[in-house]
Amino acid sequence: MPYFDAASATPLHPVARQALLAALDEGWADPARLYQEGRRARLLLDAAREAAAEAVGCRPDELVFTSSGTTAVHAGIAGALSGRRRVGRHLALSAVEHSSVLHSAAAHEAAGGSFTEVPVDRFGAVDPVAYAGALRADTALACLQSANHEVGTEQPVAEVAALCADAGVPLLVDAAQSLGWGPAPAGWSLLTASAHKWGGPAGVGLLAVRKGVRFAPQGPAGERESGRAAGFENLPAIVAAAASLRAVRDGAAAESARLRALVDRIRSVVAERVPDVEVVGDPERRLPHLVTFSCLYVDGETLLHELDRREFSVSSGSSCTSSTLIPSHVLKAMGVLSEGNVRVSLPPGAASADVDRFLEILPGLVADVRQRLGAPVSAPPSPAPAASLVVDALGRRCPIPVIELAKVIGEVAVGATVTVLADDEAARLDIPAWCEMRGQEYVGEEPADLGSAYVVRRLS
Repeated sequence: MPYFDAASATPLHPVARQALLAALDEGWADPARLYQEGRRARLLLDAAREAAAEAVGCRPDELVFTSSGTTAVHAGIAGALSGRRRVGRHLALSAVEHSSVLHSAAAHEAAGGSFTEVPVDRFGAVDPVAYAGALRADTALACLQSANHEVGTEQPVAEVAALCADAGVPLLVDAAQSLGWGPAPAGWSLLTASAHKWGGPAGVGLLAVRKGVRFAPQGPAGERESGRAAGFENLPAIVAAAASLRAVRDGAAAESARLRALVDRIRSVVAERVPDVEVVGDPERRLPHLVTFSCLYVDGETLLHELDRREFSVSSGSSCTSSTLIPSHVLKAMGVLSEGNVRVSLPPGAASADVDRFLEILPGLVADVRQRLGAPVSAPPSPAPAASLVVDALGRRCPIPVIELAKVIGEVAVGATVTVLADDEAARLDIPAWCEMRGQEYVGEEPADLGSAYVVRRLS
C-alpha cells in the first residue's frame, strides 16, 4: 500500500530498527549510575548526543533529548521567554507555524504576554522585512519554521535570523520537516526537531539552545538533560533516532533529487489532468518530497476515503474532513483554496510506479466526487440574467456553498451580485479563492442573522 504521508510520520528506517533492538539489550540501565551497566548506557547516550549535535550543527552540550518534537517546542519557547523576561513579554512568529508554536503563543498570551503573527504570501513564505517589522523593543523571542509542514515552502530563515540578530532577538527554528534533508539553516539561536519525521522512532525530540542564549527551564527542576527535559531518558529510542538521522542525511542528496523529480511530475500532471485545481506552495523553494493541491467543488473527506480504498495514504488540510471543522490555519493564512485539499509527502524509497498509478486514478476520483456532489458543469449564460441573487447555504458544509455559488453565477447579469449565506467557516476562505480562480470579484463579507453573507460580483 503506497504510503504518501511522510510529513506526518516516516516509516521506521532500517538503521533505526537495528539500533533500537541493539540498544534494548545494551542501554536499559540508568546512564547516571557509575556501575558497569550504567557506564555502558552513558556511552550510548553520549554517542547519540554527539551524532545528533553534528547533524544539527551545534555542540553536544547545547542539545538535549525530549519526549517529542512538540515538547521540545513548548520547552524551548517557555524557557527562552522566561530567560528574557526582563527584556519583555512579546513573542513574534509566522502565521503558518506548527500548531505546537501557536499553542505556546496562546498560552503565553493567556498568562499576560503578547504575540504578533507575521503574515505570509500566497506561497506561504514570510517577507524578511515584514518579519523584522514585527520585532519590538520588548520582543523576547522570535519563531520561524525552516519549512512548512503542510505545503512544503521553505522559509527565508537565514535572512530573518540576521535581522533578528541585529535587533538582539533570539530566533527559535522548528526544523522538524527539514532536518532529515540537510543542514539546519544558519543563524538560529534555538532549534527543535522530531525523530519520527526522519525515520526515527516516535517519542524523541531535539532541543538545541546556543550558548549565550538566556534560558530558564520551566516546571519542576530535573536532574537529567541539563534540567531541560524531565524524566528518565528513553535511551533505546534516542540511540535509534540519532543513528537514523545520520543514515538519512548520508543519502539525502541523492534521494532528494529523485523525490523532487517525482514531485515535479505530480505538480505538472495534476494541473494538466484535473480541472479546477490549485497547486499550492512555492514551486521552487520547497521541500523535495512534498506537494499540496486543492480541488474545487470536492469534499476532502470523501476524496481521502476514495484514495484510501485504492490503497493510497495521503492527508488533507481541508475543513471537509472528519478531523477538523475549520480550514487549516496554513491554507487560511495563504489565502488559497482549502476544499478538496490533498497533501502528498513521499517517504524515502517511494516508487515511481506508485506515483504513476496515483496520477492515473486521481482525475477519475475527483470527477466522481464532483458528480456525486452535483458540482456545476460549463453552461451557457442565462438568456434573462437577474439583477442579483441570494443563495441560502446555511447549515451546509464545504464545498456545497461554493458549488451553489458556481451554479447560479451565470444567472445574474455582468456587474450584478450573488450573495451566499453560509455558516461554514471554510466559506470565508473558499469563496474568495473561487473568485480568484474564476476571475470574478469578491466584494466582501457582511453580517447576517445566521452566519455570514458573502457577496460576489460577476465580471464575466
